[in-house]
Amino acid sequence: MSGEVRAHYDLGLERARLSAGAGLIERARTEEVLRRWLPAPPARVLDVGGGPGTYVPWLTGLGYEVHLVDPVPLHVDQARAAGAASARVGDARRLDEADAGYDAVLLLGPLYHITDRDGRVGALGEARRVVREGGVVAAAAISRFASLLDGLVTGALDDPDFAAIVERDLVDGQHRNPSSRPEWFTTAFFHHPDDLKAEVGAAGLRVEELVGLEGPAWLVRDVEARWADPQGRERLLGAARAVEREPALLGLSAHLLAVARPHGPVLPPHPG
Repeated sequence: MSGEVRAHYDLGLERARLSAGAGLIERARTEEVLRRWLPAPPARVLDVGGGPGTYVPWLTGLGYEVHLVDPVPLHVDQARAAGAASARVGDARRLDEADAGYDAVLLLGPLYHITDRDGRVGALGEARRVVREGGVVAAAAISRFASLLDGLVTGALDDPDFAAIVERDLVDGQHRNPSSRPEWFTTAFFHHPDDLKAEVGAAGLRVEELVGLEGPAWLVRDVEARWADPQGRERLLGAARAVEREPALLGLSAHLLAVARPHGPVLPPHPG
């Protein structure tokens, strides 16, 4: 992890990111999609790049045994406090794990910050190595168009510096933030949906489902107010579900989620 990316996460912002604003939709939709595909508990889950353990309490509450790897020591400490069975500093491209040791592997962050294709395919290949035959690998990516859409809605595109960032995002997916503004994120790669699918396949995995997580719902500016109302929340989630597999609209989501399996026997899905 580069010093710039490490400094961004050392700010500690990730712990609260999925508990406010559009993060509420991202988290709920991630859990919703994972429940379709995770093998039935008890099962072993490796959360690679799992940050501060955001999904650990949810997964352990369902009966899973969760182990976490992350490159940021602060996140590892937070994940231990969140209840991970184990948590340690590590690199998604070189996992210190035995072959076929897990029923499911989550990569809900590593592909954001591996800016070269070989490295991303390598991380996916490591997930393929450590998951059991018939198990599940779930990999998240940031949409190529996320900054453009967010900047348009928030007005950030009015700033020439932000507009320059977006211009490069659209050209090659390489997101760079030369400013000191953490809300403009840090060094990252933003995927076109087709590229994510191709990288998963190149790692020896078969894509079972590729979805846009938030759909148009994340572009609503009063997300928290709507989320507090049960009917408003369901409308947001319903809008996301309605177009989650529509190829023409995948990039409208801020985040993509690919669910894949290695070839072999299929483990029974989670019934819920």
